[in-house]
Amino acid sequence: LAIAYTIFSSPLGEVLLAATPQGICKVSIGTGASRLEAELRAEFGAAVIKRDDRKLRTYAKKIAGYLGGSHAALDLPLDIRATAFQRKVWNILKSIPHGATRSYSDIARRAGMPTAVRAVATAIASNPVALLIPCHRAVRKNGDLAGYRWGVARKAALLAQESK
Repeated sequence: LAIAYTIFSSPLGEVLLAATPQGICKVSIGTGASRLEAELRAEFGAAVIKRDDRKLRTYAKKIAGYLGGSHAALDLPLDIRATAFQRKVWNILKSIPHGATRSYSDIARRAGMPTAVRAVATAIASNPVALLIPCHRAVRKNGDLAGYRWGVARKAALLAQESK
């Protein structure tokens, strides 16, 4: 497996974007390019991983634009592994309109498993391409923001940017 990656700065921190020839396999936000790269290498230990900013420039520009306030759709090719349940939950997330949110329990109901709220949360947390599959749009039943891999402050910033 060959993976190319790039790292660029955004208003929310450093962004790592990684892709196979078939599509994007990872999007991460954090502080410190070396940490993001180490996480990528740990997750895809058997892959040949090479930085290639030029190859991923088009994808990076779209994601950077989104993080900078663009409301353009992030409909980019993906190369991700998922169980049938994860795929169902992720498709529901992708159907949530820009600037809107849905509760974990609403997502569970739409997935046909109204009592599987924890399973929905686990599926959302395992999303390797956050932003492209917008897990930040999942909130608690009362509308409060809850767990986000890159911190609730980043989740709030993404939702605020989308609501403009």
